[in-house]
Amino acid sequence: MASANPYKMFDAVLRRKQALSPHMMRVTLAGPMVTEMATWAPDQRVKLFFPAEDGSPARLAHEDDWLARYRSMPVVQRPAMRTYTIRHLRAEQGEVDIDFVLHGETGPASRWAIHAVPGESIQIRAPDRHFTAQDAGGFEWKPPQALKQLLLVADGTALPAALGILDELATLDEPPVTLAFFEVDSREDALPVPDWPGLSVEWLIRDHVSAGSLMVEAVQRANLPLYASKASESVELAEVNVDEEILWETSESASDGFYGWIAGETVAVMSLRKYLIKERGIPRESLNLMGYWRYNKVGG
Repeated sequence: MASANPYKMFDAVLRRKQALSPHMMRVTLAGPMVTEMATWAPDQRVKLFFPAEDGSPARLAHEDDWLARYRSMPVVQRPAMRTYTIRHLRAEQGEVDIDFVLHGETGPASRWAIHAVPGESIQIRAPDRHFTAQDAGGFEWKPPQALKQLLLVADGTALPAALGILDELATLDEPPVTLAFFEVDSREDALPVPDWPGLSVEWLIRDHVSAGSLMVEAVQRANLPLYASKASESVELAEVNVDEEILWETSESASDGFYGWIAGETVAVMSLRKYLIKERGIPRESLNLMGYWRYNKVGG
């Protein structure tokens, strides 16, 4: 039966954990409901609900008014909600993999990933495979049909989505020329990637350098399409207060074969936004610019 809502609440339990690197852990969640889950793109976002301040696990309603009920709950009983990316979905097995960046005890998601044991319950707000409409949202990977050149930039928080994009492209008969820059905390955090002629992946090892600065430097020295145009200097970019707003500007109608998918620390993405559009003259509609997190702001 077709669903009128693209997303629904899934009940699951932790099945297993796998350390991918010093700062990345893969968590496999499972349950009978997961057989009804879908993913529509390699950067598919979902909401995970972690134990509340009082330690109680998430038991949110499955009805469409779940958010109103969620907001009405006392703060200490309200599950912590965070956004993650589906890394792999094995619906026929009732399993879904979510990759976590670990940053100690500083947030409910990282804390849960470190301490949770198999069998612990969790809830996921994710796509419903019975939803059949065209535009369900929750992802930004919408490259032009004639994609020829891709700029892919991510830090650790956006790495699961970026690696998913590479995995998808690797299945094509003719993958695009792809320039990828991935900023991670340590050399040991560099994960395996696919390979094809025309793919260049550079791992940027932060090693105590300010978050995002290596991404910006790498793009500024990259060999990108030249859109030399005086018109680009007059392009108006909306002001974004990164301490109070989310920077989230997505591609609209890229059609010239070039596409950029850029996600990570917000100030760094803001810098790349200005550089690529104002200085390099790359059309705004060819870029996805997504601030996943803000340095020195409490997160997951």
